[in-house]
Amino acid sequence: MISNIREALSRLHREDSGQDLIEYALIAALIALAATFGMGSVAKAINDAFSSIGAKLGAYSK
Repeated sequence: MISNIREALSRLHREDSGQDLIEYALIAALIALAATFGMGSVAKAINDAFSSIGAKLGAYSK
């Protein structure tokens, strides 16, 4: 299995068309990384909004 991976990487290194594939993979990885880090702040904002709404509704139900 390792030899198959090594052979595939060697072919990509020799071919110019493989360079485009690697560039697209790096861009996709960068976007995924940015989305992963961004989700933490988005989730916190959504949680804060629902907590605020819940507190306001709780005040009216008493």
